[in-house]
Amino acid sequence: MNSPRVAVGLSAVIVAATVENPFVVVTRAGADAPGLPAGVFDPAGDRTLELSLRGWVREQTGFEIGYVEQLYTFGDRGREAPQEDLRAGAAARAISISYLALTPGKARLERPGASWRGWYDFCPWEDWRRGRPAFIDAEIAPRLMDWAARGADRENREARATRARLAFALGETWNEERALDRFELLYEAGLAPEAARDRMRFGGPPEETPELPPCFGEPMRFDFRRILATGISRIRAKIKYRPVVFELAPELFTLLELQRIVEAIAGLSLHKQNFRRLLERSKLVEGAGAYDARAGGRPAELFRAARETLSRRPVGGIHVPAPRGE
Repeated sequence: MNSPRVAVGLSAVIVAATVENPFVVVTRAGADAPGLPAGVFDPAGDRTLELSLRGWVREQTGFEIGYVEQLYTFGDRGREAPQEDLRAGAAARAISISYLALTPGKARLERPGASWRGWYDFCPWEDWRRGRPAFIDAEIAPRLMDWAARGADRENREARATRARLAFALGETWNEERALDRFELLYEAGLAPEAARDRMRFGGPPEETPELPPCFGEPMRFDFRRILATGISRIRAKIKYRPVVFELAPELFTLLELQRIVEAIAGLSLHKQNFRRLLERSKLVEGAGAYDARAGGRPAELFRAARETLSRRPVGGIHVPAPRGE
């Protein structure tokens, strides 16, 4: 008896951040919806998974990624990329291995269809830099609570409501690291167009995607928005215990620029003096002996990552306090 063939797909969440926003590389390749750089692992021709991924990214974007780490492996039936897209012939299942890549600044992308997009275009509820988004209570919470009320029994209804409260801080504390939980909740509740599309692929009844306002985010091809949410969760957690922010910052920066980059990634605003005291105590940065006069007025001192400190272990990250959910 022949075992079903399994195809291994690779995808990359490539992140850059500026003082305005965090960005991710997307590709279109003639499709209506954007996706992530992705391709298929060739067991016969590719020496390693990572080298295969780097080759696909280079082919689809013209960009050579630097820092990269494995993010997660997905294998849910019905949510993987269709086998014809994976170029896997008669593969019965597809396993998707995702990676997170960080780069300082938005590198030039030299392939048609490849571009940098703000990640809040796809997950707008994750941006709390100006406080709790009003649309959470006006649009998202009512729909989630309506979904919770339609649970199969009392226990299921209560479980759904609890998940909604914890994920979207409905009377709870906002946890910015739970980006994946929030997208999965919206998907399960049918509040992501990807959910109806996936059900139809496996013989489910045709469903009309509900008319959703922009606050529910732009959908992506296949399972890419889920993978993006996983990347957001990972980097938001990691920024607190490892100095990965310097993989995203330029070589020279002002302290305010560094703070804005951290805020962009975390989706939260930080207290200026507390942030600077943290940097002073941790010795993560050092003066560069130069000043930035671009903005006019009094020049701001330029800093760089303290590589000697960063080369020692253990070195922590940057504390990001969470706001109350209200």
